[in-house]
Amino acid sequence: MQEYRLEMRGVCKSFPGVKALDHAQLRLRPGTVHALMGENGAGKSTLMKCMFGIYEMDEGEVLFEGQPVKINGPLEALEMGIAMVHQELQPIPARTIGENIFLGRYPMKKFLGIIPMVDHDKMYEDTAALLKKVRMEFDPRRMLGTLSVSQMQSVEIAKAVSANCKVLILDEPTSSLTQNEVEALFRIIEDLKAEGVSIVYISHKMDEILRISDEVTIMRDGQYVGTWDAKELTTDMIITRMVGRELTNLYPPRENVPGEVVFEVEDFISINPRSFRNINFNVRKGEILGVAGLVGAQRTELMEGIFGIRSHAKGAIKYQGAEMKINRPKDAIDNGIAMLTEDRRATGIMGVLSIADNISIASLNQYLDYGVMINDKKVEELVQDNIKKMNTKTPSSKTQIQSLSGGNQQKVLIGRWLANNPDVLILDEPTRGIDVGAKYEIYTIIADLAKQGKSIIMISSEMAEIIGMSDRVMVMCDGRVTGFIDGKDATQENIMELATQFE
Repeated sequence: MQEYRLEMRGVCKSFPGVKALDHAQLRLRPGTVHALMGENGAGKSTLMKCMFGIYEMDEGEVLFEGQPVKINGPLEALEMGIAMVHQELQPIPARTIGENIFLGRYPMKKFLGIIPMVDHDKMYEDTAALLKKVRMEFDPRRMLGTLSVSQMQSVEIAKAVSANCKVLILDEPTSSLTQNEVEALFRIIEDLKAEGVSIVYISHKMDEILRISDEVTIMRDGQYVGTWDAKELTTDMIITRMVGRELTNLYPPRENVPGEVVFEVEDFISINPRSFRNINFNVRKGEILGVAGLVGAQRTELMEGIFGIRSHAKGAIKYQGAEMKINRPKDAIDNGIAMLTEDRRATGIMGVLSIADNISIASLNQYLDYGVMINDKKVEELVQDNIKKMNTKTPSSKTQIQSLSGGNQQKVLIGRWLANNPDVLILDEPTRGIDVGAKYEIYTIIADLAKQGKSIIMISSEMAEIIGMSDRVMVMCDGRVTGFIDGKDATQENIMELATQFE
């Protein structure tokens, strides 16, 4: 039996203006969980896309079960026994769970013994058996678009398992999962390990890495740093090897001094009776208000209602005592409110457009000559200023945003809203899927904005982030505000107590 199920040797991959992989390597043993770690932009996802056939390597080789192979596309990878769950989901919302899971490889039958057609009965029967195997209680005929982001991610994991793979790549698989769903995923991983599957696990969550990994490979700037037995590592050791320096503090010092109340939400109720209701809260000038709660607490829905993405039945939104009429996002933007959405790919970036387009899109009306002509020179000055302020790593402002790492994409999106000089910033999961180094940069940006007097509302599912960054914490449960905690007094225990106060 081969010691390694799969080996990647001397892998190089370049994109216009950037070398993403520089002689990277990876070796996977059967029946193990191999963590692949590094900062955003280290080349982890690029290496996996080379393994899965999405990208063609410029140099290097892949050995599968001891034999050199060339993987020309994802279908070839699947047929070989390599499956991948991507960090950015690519669901087809208007199709059923079963159709999404068996996309491209539907079970077939022949109508009248002649005409080939999809065997829907077998597809849904197989889907039900698969969902039962991975302990997911979904109806196979349910439309995928009716699920939450975390539930869609669970379906993607089930899809990968359905391929009877020998190698399974999980790229940030828990970024949208609840704690219960994370535990369910870990049980699935243990089952797959027992069957001899090699699992590549990419995550920035140190506690997960140290809990489930057998080996850890660390990359930095597209290069291989080393591989270690997971039992030999600590969180501090991993961070130091990832970033090439020691990080003594996970959160920057904050110098903001919250002032008077400037933003108020009163008696805010959704038109959906199962969503947010009777919401009352305020935010002070220069304050970071953390919004905590479990998945399903309706935090995102509330913020989308305030921003005009969702309709509300009644309630008032006030800034400096004056009521604002917000029926659509444009109204919110015109009133000095900005919102960084939870899902970068679906509702944030415009992937095929440049960084310049993504930064300037919300403020182009400020750069018109004679009210009709865009002043390209002024727009480029704005873009370059944002790239410099955000410390965004990119070859040029013309680079497509989809080619950037998640952390750099997030900086571009923050830059987009800062170009409007908003008074209130709503940040929904601002560091989701971002490494520890990039997180610190995002935290520093948030702290600086609060110091400038901006009012920040920050939703986060990471308890440590809420505690580490908030001046005050608002906790929600089942569509209601269940309490407020001063940032200095916030603990995991008192936040969870309020987050589980169901009626």
